[in-house]
Amino acid sequence: MPETYETLLLEKRERVAIITINRPDKRNALNIKTREEGAALLEELRNDSSVGVVVFTGAGDKAFIAGADIAEFAGRTSITQRDVMMGRSLFTAIDSFPKPVIAMVNGYCLGGGCELALACDIRIASETASFGQPEINLGIIPGGGGTQRLTRLVGEGKAMEMILTGEIIDARTAFSIGLVNHVVPAEQLHAKTMEIANRIADKSPIALQLAKEAVKIASRSSLDEGLRREVDLFALCFSTEDKDEGVSAFLEKRKPAFKGK
Repeated sequence: MPETYETLLLEKRERVAIITINRPDKRNALNIKTREEGAALLEELRNDSSVGVVVFTGAGDKAFIAGADIAEFAGRTSITQRDVMMGRSLFTAIDSFPKPVIAMVNGYCLGGGCELALACDIRIASETASFGQPEINLGIIPGGGGTQRLTRLVGEGKAMEMILTGEIIDARTAFSIGLVNHVVPAEQLHAKTMEIANRIADKSPIALQLAKEAVKIASRSSLDEGLRREVDLFALCFSTEDKDEGVSAFLEKRKPAFKGK
């Protein structure tokens, strides 16, 4: 794994990897380089058995990610823009990542930044965070999953209002509509995020992957198909050493020592 990235910082704390979008002078706006580096880094972390959970955040306290780097839009045609979006997508890389991913939202979370947070599994926000899909103000629409993931998360009515008005909402409003899981004071954001990340990282890596897959199926299939797939994944757990360890630890009233096998 490369030690340094042009637009990202990587820190590992026990079994948690923290990826920081490091463009504070641009409010951490996502440019092509950031997207490419993020997807490449996730590919490395996918195969790193020492990492159980990944956390995304933004450098500084002003912005998580304030959106796409709009300067890169100038001069693009519909064909070139589609090629960019259909290329190696950071949002898809996050969505399909087998390990749990948490967004630690510490400021503006707009446009592509909101879409990145939506691709994560859990969103924890500072009280000073704000959220929105303001693309309509530029004469465009969300193109990184905003129309799809936001709708699945908060419902069609709320998603429609946010996308059609371009309205920016505060963290408490985001919590009230189900866009974020937790809202905490800014000084408690890191501690709360790490508390949840570490609690998750203690679980069986195999069970976490299968549970994540099962939950995602719920919004992407019929109920009957989802229930069938859930049974398959549940049964698959019974082929693992972690299942045996978990049951033994429960019966012996001790903490399990999962090995991801």
